Amino acid sequence: MPPKYAVYKGLQKPLIFKGFKGKFIYWGIGFLLAGLVLGALTMSLINMWLGAIVLVGCIVGGLLFTASKQKSGLHVKTRSKHILILNHYGRKNFI
Repeated sequence: MPPKYAVYKGLQKPLIFKGFKGKFIYWGIGFLLAGLVLGALTMSLINMWLGAIVLVGCIVGGLLFTASKQKSGLHVKTRSKHILILNHYGRKNFI
């Protein structure tokens, strides 16, 4: 008789890392890498101090932007304030 294993019940929940959930983990990684690249380019081409400011600004600003977007939820919920009328031709009319 094969052994019975407990089933993990949290498989449908989004992945969470350092407070970021689901797709926002990738947004955070993207802003982190973009900040590093832009900071390094600015440091090498213009000035070391300006590059450090750009690096910190991009990373902190990007992570704050990601955190603010995460508060609205994982899925975009657009709500139309119009009345939508569908006719039999498939056209959409807004009133």
